[in-house]
Amino acid sequence: MKQTFLVITSIAGSDNPVLKQIAKEAQQHEVPLVVIGDTKSPADFKMEGCDFYSVEKQKSLPWTLAEKLPYKHYARKNLGYLVAISQGAQVIIETDDDNLPYKSFWEKRSKEIDAHLFIGTGWTNVYKYFTEQHIWPRGFALEHILDKMPSLSGKKKVSCFIQQGLADDNPDVDAIYRMTFPLPLKFNLSESIALGHNSVCPFNSQNTTWFKEAFPLLYLPSYCSFRMTDIWRSFIAQRIAWTCGWNILFHSITMRQERNVHNLMNDFQDEIPGYCNNKLIMERLQALKLKEGEEHIPENLLACYKELIDMELIDKKEMPLLKAWIKDIMSLI
Repeated sequence: MKQTFLVITSIAGSDNPVLKQIAKEAQQHEVPLVVIGDTKSPADFKMEGCDFYSVEKQKSLPWTLAEKLPYKHYARKNLGYLVAISQGAQVIIETDDDNLPYKSFWEKRSKEIDAHLFIGTGWTNVYKYFTEQHIWPRGFALEHILDKMPSLSGKKKVSCFIQQGLADDNPDVDAIYRMTFPLPLKFNLSESIALGHNSVCPFNSQNTTWFKEAFPLLYLPSYCSFRMTDIWRSFIAQRIAWTCGWNILFHSITMRQERNVHNLMNDFQDEIPGYCNNKLIMERLQALKLKEGEEHIPENLLACYKELIDMELIDKKEMPLLKAWIKDIMSLI
């Protein structure tokens, strides 16, 4: 049984060159590829090395969440996670259909990593440790983009059940960056950075590895700004990771992005809730009295999402989906 799965959501056709390349390489490396479609996906989609789930196929899935997720939304990727877990995944890698892997992408992942560890540094712009150019990741609190970088300490072996890889050319930056600074950009091959308790940096779904212990934290919310779904997930995942004694790893480039067409003003508008609230969200999450230990992850998830619902940043319609996710995933792990 294969233990590492790759999960993507896409509405592209079978002629998409990036998907074809990913599927080919996944097959070569014996990594099962799960692709979740949506209402705009071609009905005749078929690709060797790809386990494609059309909308009709998704309807036959046995999980409560499959009945509740809205269509035309990136959060349908949640079903891909459940598919992978149900098929025995111990590691889930996620990316998108406009990211091309480098050879290093297919190297075996390890929970134990030698990295520079930051603890208690607040908002920490990890991208700046991989390039001398002025840059910040999508979701980073704008109030802190000019903060002085904490000094690197010596490396140590750390346990990281969530790991974010960087991407060349079109890294995951926000619309403000894209409209004011030049791209493409090449990152340096720098040493890994791990963020521990009270050190914060958003991570995305572009090039991310999740180990089994962290699978419950994969959940992507549906009823919030589209450009914030993976970012606010990362804030909640980080807050709960601290209750488990986990660190979040950021490692060097393993892919490059050939970015799909975007309207940057539309992206900007979708990111406004983040520009205005990302700092406040983390303050509110940090103030929550969560329970310590992995066994409390489900109730901590509920508490974190309730906080964002109370802030009126996520609609209260999210809660039934989250409860369905918790029920479904706890039946699988």
